[in-house]
Amino acid sequence: MSRVTVLTGGVGGAKLVLGLCHIMPPERITAIVNTGDDFSLLGLAISPDLDTLLYTLSGKGDTEKGWGRGNETWTFMEAAASLGGPNWFQLGDGDLALHVLRTEALRRGETLSVITANFAGAWGVATKMLPMSDDLVATKITTDEGELDFQTYFVARRCVPRASAIHFAGASAAQPAPGVLEAIMGADTILIAPSNPYLSVDPILAVPGIAKALRAAKAPVVAISPLIGGQSVKGPTAKLMRELGHPLTNEAIAAHYAGIIDGLLIDEQDQAQNPGILFACTDTLMRDLGDRRRVAAAAMAFARTLKA
Repeated sequence: MSRVTVLTGGVGGAKLVLGLCHIMPPERITAIVNTGDDFSLLGLAISPDLDTLLYTLSGKGDTEKGWGRGNETWTFMEAAASLGGPNWFQLGDGDLALHVLRTEALRRGETLSVITANFAGAWGVATKMLPMSDDLVATKITTDEGELDFQTYFVARRCVPRASAIHFAGASAAQPAPGVLEAIMGADTILIAPSNPYLSVDPILAVPGIAKALRAAKAPVVAISPLIGGQSVKGPTAKLMRELGHPLTNEAIAAHYAGIIDGLLIDEQDQAQNPGILFACTDTLMRDLGDRRRVAAAAMAFARTLKA
């Protein structure tokens, strides 16, 4: 039975992992999740990408927004704002349970890996969810407004500032979380989700040992391009590429992952492009569960051809 490891960020990656869970046994899937977005607000430890995947795989997520809990209420945020508290990052009433319990567990000395596994187990998620590291790694964006923490750039400023560089504070001293390297080396197929390469995947690759393991892995490594018709479906991928001086092409995506990936899955409307690497095509827009299944199946089929 195939073992699949996926490197993923939040919304787009969660869609792919959910699609995989519907075409193969979820317990054969391991998701290595970006934690460069993690931060603290009102004293609470928040892990947005881990939580998005957890909500998605447990069926508790908001399917319209793609993040947060479904049927959420916002009484806490309204009360906090009335007292002068910050309201630029929305914490739903149900969502607070994860953050409060995670914060308390971290204070007891538990690791993020153990906490995440416990949450997944409590909600019946069979897919193994691994943070990229139990150590703190923080994505920082150099902009025309100065250096910004990821959430300030992404949420508070809505990606408006012009970016000129990105770095990952703490990455050089971080270690892969337990099981991460084993999941890469023991996989039959490795996928890189159509998450933002610069903000969601690069933090994972910045943790020492992970990129090296991907280069040494016997399994084929397939990335799903985040571009469709020279634009990103969601988020600031296209904007960042322009500001960092990269053309909005699949060739640029393939070059960004050079030495890491063996093939690139691109959208069918871009099939005339030559990304400079082995590639396959499908409709990569994931609007519903059927789309997610299709993209996951196409990625797996492509990986099988590379393996052959």
